Amino acid sequence: KCLQFQLEHTVWQAKQRVLASFAKDLRDPLNYGLYLPPANGRAGKFMEEERLLSEYPIQGPIGFLEFKYKRRVYKLMLVNERKMKQIHSKTKLKTFMELVRNGNTQKLNKLTLKGLDPNFHDQDNGETPLTVAVTLGRSKCREVIIGLVSGGAHLDYRNRQGMTALHRAAIVGNAEAIRTMLDLGASPNCKDARDLTPLYYSVSNDDALQECTYMLLHERARIGVCDEQGWYEIHQACKYGRVQHLEHLVFYGADMDVRNSCGNTPLHICALNNQEACTRLLLFRGADVTLCNYNNQTASQVAALAGNSTIAAMINAHNPDDVVPYREIPQYSDRRKGASLTPSLRALLRSRSDPRINVVGLDSRSTSTASSPFGGVVRHRRMGADSDSACSISVASSGSVTGVTDHGMYEGRTMTGREGYFPGGHLSEVNIRRAGSMGDVNMVTRATTQRNTLAPLVNVK
Repeated sequence: KCLQFQLEHTVWQAKQRVLASFAKDLRDPLNYGLYLPPANGRAGKFMEEERLLSEYPIQGPIGFLEFKYKRRVYKLMLVNERKMKQIHSKTKLKTFMELVRNGNTQKLNKLTLKGLDPNFHDQDNGETPLTVAVTLGRSKCREVIIGLVSGGAHLDYRNRQGMTALHRAAIVGNAEAIRTMLDLGASPNCKDARDLTPLYYSVSNDDALQECTYMLLHERARIGVCDEQGWYEIHQACKYGRVQHLEHLVFYGADMDVRNSCGNTPLHICALNNQEACTRLLLFRGADVTLCNYNNQTASQVAALAGNSTIAAMINAHNPDDVVPYREIPQYSDRRKGASLTPSLRALLRSRSDPRINVVGLDSRSTSTASSPFGGVVRHRRMGADSDSACSISVASSGSVTGVTDHGMYEGRTMTGREGYFPGGHLSEVNIRRAGSMGDVNMVTRATTQRNTLAPLVNVK
């Protein structure tokens, strides 16, 4: 069967289309993946689900991918099938799970070196070796996780409940396990069987520390994921009174007025559950107190009906002049490939009461978005004077250029001191310096070639 995908789609989106195209149900469908066959000296590998198809070196005008169950990818040309069957006996697999629970890294490594595939489910509880490893104590979990991944464990291999190891780490609140998984390249936006992310579980569970939520947000975890009832991360934080989690969410751009399936905003949830600290935080940061749910009730009315008179009085006494929006820009990790524009865009949208927000705090490597006087939202890169990507303007120009956007707009300052965005036609001359290495041209003049579609040949194995 041959399917056609857009290169700007993620591997996860392509995978869902493939799964939907089969008439018969596959066993454990979430653990199937798109496999990029070996080519030009590169070893074959399973594609990471949150990355774009365009990020992979697919050969030719028509790229061929395989759709098969995730197993360990062996680097050997010849594998002894008889020995593989022996090492994957039920007894060996059960022993392997016990070694994981005991944190015996040395014996684990011996078995994986012999060829054992750590991508399997425990017959008793449906857990995988990796989902068990993330529940270990701080002193053991990091070494065991690294040993399993080095032995061929897939970071996004899911247990019988459809959760990855990062989901499990977020549920149990193991900050060291989350840090290790992120260091190894796990996506903070991986989805489980309910399409929920680790961030959602980090906010929703009592055992999760606020450090876990912060790490996920710093690694560009996507905000705005909801469950079947339309509850978002911020609703969960308000329901359980997790003020520190709520502070991180709002700082990183969570919508304070988002509604669930009943039309309740986070402020309604605070009013219903008598969460005074969360109510104060939302009011202080600018939540809208006038919004009604689908029963035409404001948050203060919900508080009064629930008998939470203190919350009702607090909301009624709120003065919009007391709102203090964030002035700082959130800091994000720069090690994530193909990061979305969404986090930085949210960072500016949340400061709607302060349109003059600046981005002075960003370093030369960070990326952010801002409103353009020509309409829409543009993305720009900061450039220092000594940067390899710096632009210099001739004396005939009217000012200096400090940055360039991905849409061909320039950011600069006029002789009168005004700052803003302007098209390249306003420049008299632009001199673009090259980096020292041959062929390393700055990002402004980078030429890119794109293929519009990808038609993979899907083989179910």
